[in-house]
Amino acid sequence: MRCMLMRGGTSKGAYFLAEDLPAGPAERDELLLRIMGSPDPRQIDGIGGAHPLTSKVAVVSTSADPAADVDYLFLQLGVEQATVSDRQNCGNLLAGIGPFAVERGLVEPATDRTTVRIRMVNSNSVAVATFATPGGIVDYAGDTAISGVPATAAPITLDFTDTEGSACGALLPSGALRDRIDGVEVTCIDNGMPVVILAASDLGASGYEPVGQLAADGRLRERVQSIRLQAGKLMGLGDVADTSVPKTTLVAPARAGGILCTRTFIPLRPHDSIGVLGAITVATAAVLPGTTAYDVARPPATGMSPGMPLRIEHPTGHLDVTVELDDDPAPRVRRCGVIRTARKLFDGIAFPRPQE
Repeated sequence: MRCMLMRGGTSKGAYFLAEDLPAGPAERDELLLRIMGSPDPRQIDGIGGAHPLTSKVAVVSTSADPAADVDYLFLQLGVEQATVSDRQNCGNLLAGIGPFAVERGLVEPATDRTTVRIRMVNSNSVAVATFATPGGIVDYAGDTAISGVPATAAPITLDFTDTEGSACGALLPSGALRDRIDGVEVTCIDNGMPVVILAASDLGASGYEPVGQLAADGRLRERVQSIRLQAGKLMGLGDVADTSVPKTTLVAPARAGGILCTRTFIPLRPHDSIGVLGAITVATAAVLPGTTAYDVARPPATGMSPGMPLRIEHPTGHLDVTVELDDDPAPRVRRCGVIRTARKLFDGIAFPRPQE
């Protein structure tokens, strides 16, 4: 099976052309599980990386939508479970879609910089990626650093529109700026990623704990799961026990020049950083008075100029995003954006394990 392995942002995944995979979802998903090596905590018999951030798949095809050049379907594969979910986007793997489309001949590159309009099939929204293609060849080398990646690479600019309500149908799917679950104030919000946001202190945490410490705190994860399950119903997602959304993000006052500090669970495993669309969603909450994130944001994000980067701190550094809102008569997202990097790791043939 033809496959390209790419790092996109702070994730890693297998990129496929849709035409190289079975057309039927059930047959496709069964094949992808065998390729990735799931279910197995080590994914030892496949190309998965034994972590949710490296057990991801992008399926790409030419788009029939006149507003887009290519379609991008994101699939999150379970590591220890034989699950395949299309209920969310991935803004990190998104960073590799434009380069992949050029590499596979789906998009004709420009001689300097190429722009690719990408329809994110999971949410039926469009992102625009711009990246370097000197001489019509994708250039992955550059001096842009992003937290969570050990080396620098060429910048890829991602601009988003129509991201609000990506999975839930509304920016504030419960209809409120905050809800109360298990005696804790939470904000349920979806601007590209369904996220439940609450103050870390409300769960007895500081919000600055190392990832390993959070992973070892069974009681904390139990509380996160209880809140997440109830929030899923409030957000119109139904029973989310076996899905990776909504994410849960604990927020605390910033300590390194950002607007706030985050610790995110996907869904119960602490994230080493924060996802692109998760960060955009948290930043959106930070500029909305009345949310749990706004209460924590320092300085108040609404006091910043429109278009200024909002720095979201996470366990391995920070992620800068931009969010522009219209708030008359109700909050609406005008646009948002981020700079990421990506790199082609290998291009070749993936050999799935035999069917049982």
